[in-house]
Amino acid sequence: MSRPKLPQPARRALRRQQSNAGFLLAIGISLTGLSLTPVTLAAGLLPRGGTYVTGTGTIASQGNGLVITQPGATRGVIEWNSFSIGKTNSVTFDNGSGATLNRVTGGSPSAILGRLSATGSVYVINPQGIVVGPSGVITTGGRFVASTLDICNDAFIQGSGSLTLSGNSNAAVINLGKISSGGGDVFLIARHDVINAGTVAAPNGTAELAAGEQVLLQDSAGSRQVFVQTGSQGTVVNKGRITAAQVSLQAADGNVYALAGSGTRIRATGTASRDGHVWLVADGGRVEQFGKITANNADGSGGTVDTQAAQLTFGRHASVHAGQWNLSTPDFTIDDSAAHTLQRSLNAGTSIDVTTTGANGATGGLGVASSLRWSGPASLTLAAYHNVSVTTGTTIANNGAGNLTLRADASGIDNGGSVINGGTVDWSKSTGIVTVLYDMGAYGGSFTPGTLLSNAAWSVPPNSGLVTQITAYRLVNSLTDLQSVSADLAGNYAIGEDIDASASTNSGFVPLGNYSTPFSGQFDGRGHQIQSLRLAQSVDGGVSQPPVTLQAEGLFGLIGSAGVVRNIAVNGSINSYGTYGGFGILAGVNEGTIVRGASSGSIRLVGNANGASSGGLVGMNLGTVARSSSSVGVYTEGLPGGLVGDNELGGVIEQSYASGAVTAVAHTVGGGGLAGRNEGTITQSYATGAVAFEPNYCGGTFYASCDSGAAGLVASNSGKITQSFATGQVTQAGLPGQVPPSVGIAFSNTGTIGNDVYWNKDTTGANIGVYSGTAMPAANGLTSAQMSMPSSFVGYGFEPNGVWSMPAGATHPVLSWQLAP
Repeated sequence: MSRPKLPQPARRALRRQQSNAGFLLAIGISLTGLSLTPVTLAAGLLPRGGTYVTGTGTIASQGNGLVITQPGATRGVIEWNSFSIGKTNSVTFDNGSGATLNRVTGGSPSAILGRLSATGSVYVINPQGIVVGPSGVITTGGRFVASTLDICNDAFIQGSGSLTLSGNSNAAVINLGKISSGGGDVFLIARHDVINAGTVAAPNGTAELAAGEQVLLQDSAGSRQVFVQTGSQGTVVNKGRITAAQVSLQAADGNVYALAGSGTRIRATGTASRDGHVWLVADGGRVEQFGKITANNADGSGGTVDTQAAQLTFGRHASVHAGQWNLSTPDFTIDDSAAHTLQRSLNAGTSIDVTTTGANGATGGLGVASSLRWSGPASLTLAAYHNVSVTTGTTIANNGAGNLTLRADASGIDNGGSVINGGTVDWSKSTGIVTVLYDMGAYGGSFTPGTLLSNAAWSVPPNSGLVTQITAYRLVNSLTDLQSVSADLAGNYAIGEDIDASASTNSGFVPLGNYSTPFSGQFDGRGHQIQSLRLAQSVDGGVSQPPVTLQAEGLFGLIGSAGVVRNIAVNGSINSYGTYGGFGILAGVNEGTIVRGASSGSIRLVGNANGASSGGLVGMNLGTVARSSSSVGVYTEGLPGGLVGDNELGGVIEQSYASGAVTAVAHTVGGGGLAGRNEGTITQSYATGAVAFEPNYCGGTFYASCDSGAAGLVASNSGKITQSFATGQVTQAGLPGQVPPSVGIAFSNTGTIGNDVYWNKDTTGANIGVYSGTAMPAANGLTSAQMSMPSSFVGYGFEPNGVWSMPAGATHPVLSWQLAP
């Protein structure tokens, strides 16, 4: 019996399908599940046997097409004997903003060679497979889903935002045509193979291709929505073009192929609600990238590409053009092909983070076996689960402003991770920095420096707190590691992960550094937090006048003049009976530099603590505190301040703020929202916390008249204050008739307060800026309405890249660095 002759349009479609199939065979994908019978390829076909099984609507023929009408925003389920569309035919879903699930119950795959359109969302479910032919065009106003996995009717109708698709079909979902969603997403899902050799567009949503036996489909306005829950060793292939706000190719334990071609084959261009993001995920399989991937955000800045796989392979034209490219794999060696891909991407301005995980029994090593050289500002991070090694004769170099981070023990588990440089790190022509991170020697970690070339003309970037261009740090990953810093107070340290310090509640934490041996090294928190630190012990100093023993209590007892602490957040508490000295969550006494320090928690010092200088961040400051903050509630005797207790002569507070409540009690000389006393310099800083003055002892007599009190910014000023403000409520206490008024800036002032210092007279309750000493102009007391107007703050600099910003709806200025990511 002779084979039936196909109609000419169908024969052309089949030839085009077969020509596109060559690349599938080349990567070992079976075409068995893709075979189309002559019937399904016939040019005149339309879906047959459709019946609503859930929901309501009508199905009507109209010329050479079908029109499915479904009211309003409803959801409905139609079961079909077959669902194919011939080249000259069309199917239209007039379903408003609703959704229609089309399930094929017959035995033939779906071939969409004509046009399918919808005002809302359309789901096509066919376990026999789905092919959008080269002439096929699909356009929807909402989602388009093509899947060989099935969905529960009830879950679909409920529209709960989370759907589980599952099935055991080996058939494929293939697009050789054009699929687009104007207002939603495009999802191509199969158990075995998902292939795009045409075009997919979802400019306002996500375009996601996934292979798995069970897949979760969620609603998300800002991130990817498909997650493979049970793998199937399936394959996802993109040979065509995908453009969307976000793009995801996911095969779980299978393989992902991002094949080469002219121009960008995968492009994510973000929207106002979605950043431009691409995911290539094959946790237990392979990702092979041969082409160019681009990701941009809506504002034109670079987006993000995440590549995650058990094995990574790169072709000769592979590159990523984005803001950030994150690669994750069990272990990895940067050979020639990988180095060329990374170089092309770095030179395009893409910063890269390569991380090895040690999964699947791998050693977790990260080796550099081929040289990496790039120009420009892009940065490279090489983070290994265990060791980072640079082969002898290999060079890593930047000509520009790029940074390099070499990190061992990326998981922060103290596994003895080391950095071994047998080659050359050449930053002699770069203004960027080089950071090396390795485990402490107690765990077997070490650093082999090899050849390190720095730039003789390098200068410290403003507000960075850096000391050297190339710095190696020992990792602090636990409370034990943190306490062991005391063994070498001149060393360089960096926190490797957030630290739970709740165990310190058992015996208290011994502060790092004291009056005789201060901390004189570098401590970089790298943006991590120390949580639940109980500070119950202080370190003693020498004898001062009058003869008392000075104390210091904080994470750091005393930071010396050469010491630097930066990029760290500490949550903790101090509850003791300290008498004289400095008490602060981050540092008792600071003589060095603190940049981007943050503190939260509480300080309570009562019971003969009249000599204590207590600040939410630092007790006594003789050095520099920059771009730092505190939300600590401070309830103490002595001299309390929201950020610093006593900013002594030579001390500098700049671009910093405090928001915690300050209560000066019992044996006190007053309190301030930012600092108790200022003898140094305060500039470009502010306080928003409430301040209360509640003395019961002064001059030897309970409730006696005192020439002291609280104020919104500082209790007393003999130094200099510029470009700062206060907004917190100020309350005073004392004997009847001796209660001082609320004060906006300084209770007493014998120093200099600039004309660019303001207070909110509505929220502070203060009509004066200074109670005693050199007064301030009454006009510097602003109303709440004036506080929200940049024009009220003369000389503050609200221009782009300026120090100050006024976000929409803000009730006062904020420091621009607070808004930085």
